[in-house]
Amino acid sequence: MSQLSSKMRIYHRYLGFFLAGIMAVYAISGIILIFRETKFLKSDVHKVITLQPGLQGEKLGKELRIKGFKPDTTLGDIVRFKQGTYNLKSGVADYTVSELPKVVSKMTKLHKATTNDPLFYLNIFFGLSLLFFVISSFWMFLPKTTIFKKAMLFTAAGAILTLVLLLL
Repeated sequence: MSQLSSKMRIYHRYLGFFLAGIMAVYAISGIILIFRETKFLKSDVHKVITLQPGLQGEKLGKELRIKGFKPDTTLGDIVRFKQGTYNLKSGVADYTVSELPKVVSKMTKLHKATTNDPLFYLNIFFGLSLLFFVISSFWMFLPKTTIFKKAMLFTAAGAILTLVLLLL
């Protein structure tokens, strides 16, 4: 085994152990995010907040952070919408939303981190680490061995499956 292969195996092994917890969180939260448009694991939370008075339509939906917000009716100063009501004069919104439990919500936030969030650095480190896993896995076995040749077939099959699913 070459010096490079030996080093790659060592780095691959210890980085894998180091990232095991992070990978578990990403895997679980990624699966949960698949169901984000459903009520899976969510519970209804009643909220009463005071917003700027006089908000209308999209601005009100944006302030309430409700996707697909659509006001139903307006009777006097009260705007009714699917999740609750908003008082145009006082700015008080009384509504119900479905939310994930706090711990699960924090886990799924990892996938949504932007450059404005400190988790962004963890995401970059994790992404680069996964890329290293991909590259270093090719140094696990000697190229002339049967297992390496089978690994290359599995790699090609995985790449083709991914491309087919992306193009559907």
